Amino acid sequence: MTDLNEIIDVLGTIAFAISGVLAALKKRLDFFGILIIAAVTSVGGGTLRDVLIGKTPVTWMLNISFVYLILATVVLAVIFRKQLKYLRRSLFLFDTIGIALYTVTGVEIGLRVGLNPAICVAVGTMTACFGGVLRDILCTEIPIIFRKEIYASACIIGGLVYVILDYYRVYPEFIAIISGFTVILIRTAAVIFEIKLPNIYGKEDKK
Repeated sequence: MTDLNEIIDVLGTIAFAISGVLAALKKRLDFFGILIIAAVTSVGGGTLRDVLIGKTPVTWMLNISFVYLILATVVLAVIFRKQLKYLRRSLFLFDTIGIALYTVTGVEIGLRVGLNPAICVAVGTMTACFGGVLRDILCTEIPIIFRKEIYASACIIGGLVYVILDYYRVYPEFIAIISGFTVILIRTAAVIFEIKLPNIYGKEDKK
């Protein structure tokens, strides 16, 4: 499944880089600021994952192609930013694709190094969400994962689907596709139908 993992890593990097560019453009940052936000969004989750499993130097430091990929994506996204804005909810779109792809790689790598399946789900969720958390913090936004949005929950369910299918020895490519689409479908359905996590503060605190 190595080739598929490389493809997923590339697509996830591109998707998260674009989401970082879009978030930075909303804040009207200069090009250097846009590049930093895009890079942090792209490699933040994978960096945390590699550190947690003891893989150092982390992946993007060992493969300079990821640096070039992020730079190229940023340049193209900035050039074609007007076209990207025509995509309805473009930030949501690329962010959702990113978390789906990174959930799959995170869980798969956790299983590969022999971690408990429950820990693999956690690793996949952190891989998917941490870059977005850093992006939102640097853009002075409350991270989506800390709101009532169905975000990390979608990653957890997608990760569970992955470990269950892996347990039953389903073909690896099918596992990746099914798990990734599970994340995308849950996240998309939650936004379309306005499904949110329960409000613990009561009606009087709703805004």
